Amino acid sequence: MNIKWLGHSCFLISSKDGKRIFLDPCDRGTGYDIHDIDCDVLLISHSHHDHNNVSSATGNYKLIDKIGEYDLGDIKIKGIKTYHDKESGSKRGENIVFIIDIDGKRLVHMGDYGESLSEEFIKELGKVDIMLIPVGGVYTIDAKEACDIIDRVKPCVVIPMHYKTSALTFSLGDVSEFTSALEGYEIIKAESDIETDDIESGCVIMKYEGEK
Repeated sequence: MNIKWLGHSCFLISSKDGKRIFLDPCDRGTGYDIHDIDCDVLLISHSHHDHNNVSSATGNYKLIDKIGEYDLGDIKIKGIKTYHDKESGSKRGENIVFIIDIDGKRLVHMGDYGESLSEEFIKELGKVDIMLIPVGGVYTIDAKEACDIIDRVKPCVVIPMHYKTSALTFSLGDVSEFTSALEGYEIIKAESDIETDDIESGCVIMKYEGEK
């Protein structure tokens, strides 16, 4: 599996057989210019402009923007209803956490997860190999809350997202707040293209430079 970070919470995941999953594309108002991404599946966690720029996707793709289970042959996707805030969505609405079983690994994209973690949710996630998690606070969980989730879920590999960069036009916490609070993981500075077969368990993949 190849994971390509495109900015903010947006990723392009390619399976070994070439299927492409495009997640949470943001619009140009965020400061990132993401466009013309050819994909087979487009996942949208919620309807905010920094996550639902459907026009950036191309190809004969399947759009998944609702909770439920989706069988795509070698790839299984499950969308779980969560909230964007700690008031059951009354401030910012609902959010979908996507569980993707692909190439023998379980990848979880947390979207704009903003609520407190529950035991029921942990059980539903199961054993997580790769977690893509927001860490910038303000609109989602912050660095400390992200660390608490990681400590309880114990994913093999963590990729932080939704944090302040030189490209982003609005204020979020810096990724260093997350890395300084995290324990038990080796921090690896990587390029935006990541081959998962090349990374070890117990690490955090970071991308500090070269934002879109």
